[in-house]
Amino acid sequence: GGWTLEEDLILINYIANHGEGVWNSLAKSAGLKRTGKSCRLRWLNYLRPDVRRGNITDEEQQLIMELHAKWGNRWSKIAKHLPGRTDNEIKNVWH
Repeated sequence: GGWTLEEDLILINYIANHGEGVWNSLAKSAGLKRTGKSCRLRWLNYLRPDVRRGNITDEEQQLIMELHAKWGNRWSKIAKHLPGRTDNEIKNVWH
């Protein structure tokens, strides 16, 4: 099911205090009844402080097109050139 605000806060506070680590261990240690993969994706795609949400700018869209022409569907590699954007978000913009 969907993540609750309480679960989000548990994950945020746990990572603030202990850092990222082995996600399966982190999920159990934090007391979350979630898989490590679910925790990792929630953190990387939604909760990280540097994640940028919202409309892709014209400049970002142009850069995505240029890098896709160069590297194809290597979304993680492309995302490294767009600070705060996730590979999943870039892939969704492309499609």
